Formats: sequence, structure tokens, C-alpha cells
Amino acid sequence: MAEGEILDMAATSLGVPAAPRHVALIMDGNGRWAAARGLPRFEGHRRGVEALRRAVRAAIDLEISYLTVYSFSAENWSRPREEVQSLLGLLHRFIRNDLAELHANNVRVRVIGARDDLAPEIADLLKEAEQVTEANTGLTLVVAFNYGARQEIAAAARALAQMVAEGRLSPQEIDADAISAQLDTADIPDPDVIIRTSGEQRLSNFLLWQAAYAEFVFLPILWPDFDRAAMVAALEEYAHRERRFGRVEAPRSAKTAS
Repeated sequence: MAEGEILDMAATSLGVPAAPRHVALIMDGNGRWAAARGLPRFEGHRRGVEALRRAVRAAIDLEISYLTVYSFSAENWSRPREEVQSLLGLLHRFIRNDLAELHANNVRVRVIGARDDLAPEIADLLKEAEQVTEANTGLTLVVAFNYGARQEIAAAARALAQMVAEGRLSPQEIDADAISAQLDTADIPDPDVIIRTSGEQRLSNFLLWQAAYAEFVFLPILWPDFDRAAMVAALEEYAHRERRFGRVEAPRSAKTAS
């Protein structure tokens, strides 16, 4: 039986959507993967890029609309300079080597995160990826780069405060929708499920506002070992969740009887 059929069957039996519209990934464990094998951390990051390619291809095959990946956090700049340079080099190679394939597969690339202080070559690279793929209508690959959720929310608060100061907005008009409209993800639906590898069970400053009603799936494997089977397993677990969004649902037996 195909993976998509398994997801559809699990979902149908529970009355939940067959597949999530938006999947977010916290790609954790590259360093530990390398250390466990006596390899340099860079090799773990390199293998992590290979896992990212597998995740994108799986998302395309499973007809997921949005895939958000936490590629580089605002806090990652505090890592050793050599490691930061290695990560930036991998980003450069990923876009240079994979952009053509992404474009050919109708993938649209979006980048979220602060860009004001990025080196011009990095900012230009991210802009190029967006511009080349902006008309594509398939999977939207959202790359969270130099991203921090607290920083994102603070920036939204500053923007709203500026609007109030200029008389374009009253304090009474500031609600959840107003805040959401000022976030990097204003035109992107909130994630249905957030998957984190490595066994850690925290968000690490990732999509804090957007994750209000997301389901969480924590996998014990390290990110370089993530593959299609791991993606399918996580989505099968998601398919067995009941998403009530604060509401009280009727007992399943009653729903079945009706």
C-alpha cells in the first residue's frame, strides 16, 4: 500500500485531514551525528543538507503545500566562526546546486528572518532564490534563515507601535490578526505539524506565534538520518491526532452513529 493511501486511511477513520497543508522541520542533531562517528561537525552539516534534499522531495511527492525548514537561527551566529562559515558555505552550495532542480519541480522558495545585517553576498543569494522561483505554484519551501521568533514578534510590535504613533492605527485595533499581518509569515498558513529530530522536545525560538495550534512530533533520530520513511512516520502520527483548536468535540462513537 502506498504511503499516501496509508495517511488517507488513518485520517479518514479519525475524521481529520489526510495530510497537513504545512509541515515545519527543526533539523537538529548534525553535530551529534558526526561526533558519534568520530567525524568533524562539518561532515554532520553536509550530511544534513542531503537529508534536507530528501525531505523536500518527500514533501513534493506527498503533495504538501508548505514546508518550512529552520536552516539558521538568529542565535547560530554565536557558534565558532569556523562552523558559521561552514554553514554559510553549505547554504551557498545548496542554493547554487539545487535551485535549478527546485525550479524544475515547480517549488517556490520563500525566506523568512532578518536580512538587514546580512553580508551582501548572502542577502543577494537568498533574494535570487526567491526571484527565480516566485512564479512557481507547487510546494512552497520556506527557509528560516537568521530567524528568531522572539525577534520576529518584537519587530511586529515595533511596526504596530509606529503605525499608532503616526495615527494610522488605534491601540484598540491591535488584535491577533493585526499582529499576524506584521510577521514574516503574513501570507503563509500556520504550520499544522512541527517535526523535530534528535529527541529534543522544544521549539528553540522557532515559529512561536505560528505554532499556537500546531501538532508536535519529536523523533529520536538525528537529522542526517532523516528520510522519506521518517517523514511518512511523522505524518502518520499526525494523522492520528484530533485537532480541536480549543473546541470540545462529540465522542467518536456519537460521530460514527450520526
